[in-house]
Amino acid sequence: MKKAIILDLDNTIYPVSSIAEYLFAKVYDFLDSLANELTVDQIDLAKEEMKRKPYQQVANKYNFSETAKLRGLELLRNLEHDLPMQPYVDYKFISDTKTDKFLVTTGFTKLQWSKIRLLGIENDFKAIYIVDPEISSETKKEVFLLIMDTHGYKPEDLLIVGDDPESEIKAATTLGIDTFLFDPENRHPNATVTHVSNSLKDAVAIFS
Repeated sequence: MKKAIILDLDNTIYPVSSIAEYLFAKVYDFLDSLANELTVDQIDLAKEEMKRKPYQQVANKYNFSETAKLRGLELLRNLEHDLPMQPYVDYKFISDTKTDKFLVTTGFTKLQWSKIRLLGIENDFKAIYIVDPEISSETKKEVFLLIMDTHGYKPEDLLIVGDDPESEIKAATTLGIDTFLFDPENRHPNATVTHVSNSLKDAVAIFS
């Protein structure tokens, strides 16, 4: 039994693909405007990665010019979602449990909070942490340490639930915390992880 679980937001509690076309319409137009510095294939790949990675990582990976990086930041820092959202169906099995829950998500603060409120999940969590690379160099690993220090948890008391082996899963592994990789599309068959499943329901059996 675990004393608390820490969840990621994007592609863990809800699928980004369900809102991407509407939410990222202006962002995709911006990416299309970079045809003078990126190939068509690079633009398409950047669009896809925007659904799963922070903008700053995508911009660095595809070597956006400094001007382009700043244009993208200006667009995204004030972006909010304003249409109805639904979590994954299996999320209810986690939200219904009495176990303490923390949300740790990376992204632009205004955008992440708009999604949290539209999903109606704010009250599911003991605390919510948004790691915003634009305003802080803080990492998810540092937030995990903060949660442990603040609430007196040991690594063995926690379970990290997320979709990205190179983000929250990797950070937790380095701290000796058990991990649950939610991988509904089997994108990461070779990931280093404690547990893996295509259903969030399976996580409940681990921590409850």
